[in-house]
Amino acid sequence: MGVTSLFLEVENKNVFILGTGEVATRRANRFLDKDANVILAGHHIDEELIKKGAILKPLENLEDLVKWADIVIIASADEKLNEYIASISKDKLLNRADYPEKGNIIVPTTFMIDDVEFSIFTNGKSPLMAKELRKKIQNTITNEDLLEIKLQDYCRTLLKEKISEQKLRKEYLYKILEDEKIKDFLKNNQLEDAKDYSKKLIENI
Repeated sequence: MGVTSLFLEVENKNVFILGTGEVATRRANRFLDKDANVILAGHHIDEELIKKGAILKPLENLEDLVKWADIVIIASADEKLNEYIASISKDKLLNRADYPEKGNIIVPTTFMIDDVEFSIFTNGKSPLMAKELRKKIQNTITNEDLLEIKLQDYCRTLLKEKISEQKLRKEYLYKILEDEKIKDFLKNNQLEDAKDYSKKLIENI
């Protein structure tokens, strides 16, 4: 598959999901959480999806739903219907839960740790291992890592006001990353002290 990972802005985008089962529900939640407009076609959806704004439609007038959609997701157990919807979705962003390689977008395993979003895709070879890798990543990321991200964001903002050259800003960010005193602050959960110390370093550039 000639695919690459990207993040797509989906706020106010129209998402049509064929199916209302477990996979369809997961997909719907993903897009609803990012403020997309979601319609599912099937027989029944969870009440929580309706509370989030999802709309349930019967398996009728599906061509109109495909036309309405910016993104089409096929997640039903009806292979014949899946193939039909895929055939009329050629000009759409299409995700197929049944045969990912037949679509043109992938919805990978995704999870958040604080402000950091992780996506894992095994090229369809093992969804089970994607879940196992997720557990390993979650056990590897430390609180210090998360604080360092916040600190780097703070320092990047200060450096942009002082230094126009990106390469030079990057050098200073590495110095902050490797500073032992800053590491001690973050190890002790002292983010504000780390910010104050970093600000003084930047002011003295």
